[in-house]
Amino acid sequence: MALFGLFKSKKESLDKGLEKTRDSVFTKISRAVVGKSKVDDEVLDNLEEILVSSDVGVDTTLKVIKRIEARVSKDKYVSASELNQLLQEEIIALLDENVDGEVKNFEEDLKKKPYVMMVVGVNGVGKTTTIGKLSNQFARAGKKVVIGAADTFRAAAIDQLNVWGERAGVPVISQNMGSDPASVAFDTLQSAVTQNADVVIVDTAGRLHNKAGLMGELSKIKRVMQKVIPDAPHEVLLVLDASTGQNAFEQAKQFTAATEVNALALTKLDGTAKGGVVIGISDQFKIPVKYIGVGEQIDDLQLFDRKAFVKSLFQEGNK
Repeated sequence: MALFGLFKSKKESLDKGLEKTRDSVFTKISRAVVGKSKVDDEVLDNLEEILVSSDVGVDTTLKVIKRIEARVSKDKYVSASELNQLLQEEIIALLDENVDGEVKNFEEDLKKKPYVMMVVGVNGVGKTTTIGKLSNQFARAGKKVVIGAADTFRAAAIDQLNVWGERAGVPVISQNMGSDPASVAFDTLQSAVTQNADVVIVDTAGRLHNKAGLMGELSKIKRVMQKVIPDAPHEVLLVLDASTGQNAFEQAKQFTAATEVNALALTKLDGTAKGGVVIGISDQFKIPVKYIGVGEQIDDLQLFDRKAFVKSLFQEGNK
């Protein structure tokens, strides 16, 4: 079974997951255009405020407004009722510029065997749950998965991964709390090679109290991995909690400075009105958003389809 079939965005759960953000945005946009026959400077000023308050971010918001202004100037007359469609088109165009191609079939990534993922992010963002859901999805696709519990600073992280491992039928390699995380990563990759595994997912500690310490620890884990698999990790996935809004931006800054993050997962979109943060982070960091979490169910971890996401966020019919 192709992984894309498992992860493919389910419109119903996506729409439901974005409900709080969409309702908030629509209420504000409706107020901004009430009594207006066209998109004028006042509407644009209000729209700018709406996007910033939805945690799209100032820099990305200004890019969007500039694009809307250009369209209004070019088309001479744009009615207020056309604003949502205009927003969809311009935000999708903006995101298209940052990522090559459409949503990938991630089975292509797994041509490397084993495909090694190192997962980073602060405690509480849904990192362990994301690893568990990914493991379950890969296992359902017929892939042999090994999890490495290299967050050895929290006993709860190891326990949670063991629960997910049992649920998915996936082995979890762990050591005692306080063990060297790099040692756990080394054992995990060795075990994966021995078992002829397809996918390895290695958890890491989510501490940000000392950027230099974080950088050193993650670098050590990568060096030790490369003793077993020279080009590991193939993916460094940063997990961010969308409900934290601008804090997610700050975390992204810290982790992208500490290690070579090449994929993002944004969780807890269903519990927040700050879903616009996905647009801002995708634009500002030029790192592809790979997964989004739009609910508690196992299938609510979805591949990020930027067109489907933007359409769901701004399309009036989804209210």
